[in-house]
Amino acid sequence: MQIIAPRWLIPIEPRAQVLTNHAIIVDRDTIIQIMPLTSARSHYPAAQEIQLPEHALLPGFINTHTHSAMSLLRGYADDLALMTWLNKHIWPAETAHVSDDFVCDGTTLAIMEMIAGGTTCSNDMYFEHSAVARAAVSSGFRMGIGCSILEFPTPYASDADSYIKKALNSRSEFSGEPLVHFTLAPHAPYTVSDQTFSKVITLADEFDLGLHCHIHETQDEITNSLKQYGVRPLERLAALGFLGSNLVAAHMVHTSDPEIALLAKYGVSIAHNPASNLKLASGIARVHAMQQAGINVGIGTDGAASNNKIDLLAEMRLAALLAKAEASDAHAIPAWQALEMATINGAKAMRLDDKIGSIKAGKQADLIAIDLSAAHTQPLYDPLSQIVYAADRSQVSHVWIAGRCVYQEGQHFSLHARETLNRARRWQQRISSKTKETE
Repeated sequence: MQIIAPRWLIPIEPRAQVLTNHAIIVDRDTIIQIMPLTSARSHYPAAQEIQLPEHALLPGFINTHTHSAMSLLRGYADDLALMTWLNKHIWPAETAHVSDDFVCDGTTLAIMEMIAGGTTCSNDMYFEHSAVARAAVSSGFRMGIGCSILEFPTPYASDADSYIKKALNSRSEFSGEPLVHFTLAPHAPYTVSDQTFSKVITLADEFDLGLHCHIHETQDEITNSLKQYGVRPLERLAALGFLGSNLVAAHMVHTSDPEIALLAKYGVSIAHNPASNLKLASGIARVHAMQQAGINVGIGTDGAASNNKIDLLAEMRLAALLAKAEASDAHAIPAWQALEMATINGAKAMRLDDKIGSIKAGKQADLIAIDLSAAHTQPLYDPLSQIVYAADRSQVSHVWIAGRCVYQEGQHFSLHARETLNRARRWQQRISSKTKETE
């Protein structure tokens, strides 16, 4: 039993609330109670007390869209448009290097970065699904493992059916692991056929699986869909029956008012990736309009190859600022709402909001502490605003996942930091050598 006693407790639910002189009681992996600190001490005199005198305690951040293994391609091909970046650089590099070891090592590196920045759960999408799961399990990290599905062959699979088969096999292999679950992740409307989307829908219904897909990321995607199918991608997916409350639509940069209404009608969640959208010149999503329509919007980083950080604090600030500029409304996405996007909204998108995303009795103890004593977060009038607009990830002091402290004051307890970094350096040398051979 533990008493965690911060200066400021930010439960997220109820929204915009900040409690002082309060503590939470954690028993193993579960939050038992939230109560005044004096009452906690009298009710639980034998509990270990963790004092956080200059800290805010809040639920761990949830990265609603990323490609963790691509951390090994961070900085490999920068300052390029999406399709040039993919076709000329990323896909050839993946063809040459992606393997079980590449994915396990890259995912572990990403998890190391995410934990240190206060992220306790991510919604992944990549290949070698079992390697992703092994990295998450061995690191004590919570993850939704999106199993990529495409029509064309890669070193991992030969066609859509083989991607699907491998996805279901990996799901069965890790069925008993409490911190990981699997989703089906058809890559995008421009890489997946109607027939494959129909198969994915049937399997998702049969096994109650979440769906994860890049949709409306660029204007070119929409233009090409109009040429090939006669409709925009979202209209095509709606006709196929792909839209629903189990879908996380990544990016959704280019949306009309009727499309926003369609997303709201079907309860689709959006993974907003502000930094990646800007870096690849994809555009700026209409997040404020989406939220006004009642759409659940979480925040993602995309992969480190197109960001180049996996940093939810940075994404929150950028998401809030971009929304104000895009909507010409300074009230758009206030600090408390940006925090919701990075916590409870991500949990809702991943269908985990009964377990994580807010500090409530009965939920899992996925928690982070942020030390707000630094000069750039002083003076402090409002901890919500300070976290979103001024704090950075170096101020994350403690991270708990399912009640286990996995990080404290720069030290990782659930993974081997030095070995993880050494493996990343070896991959950099291997990839650089291979690139020089082909130039």
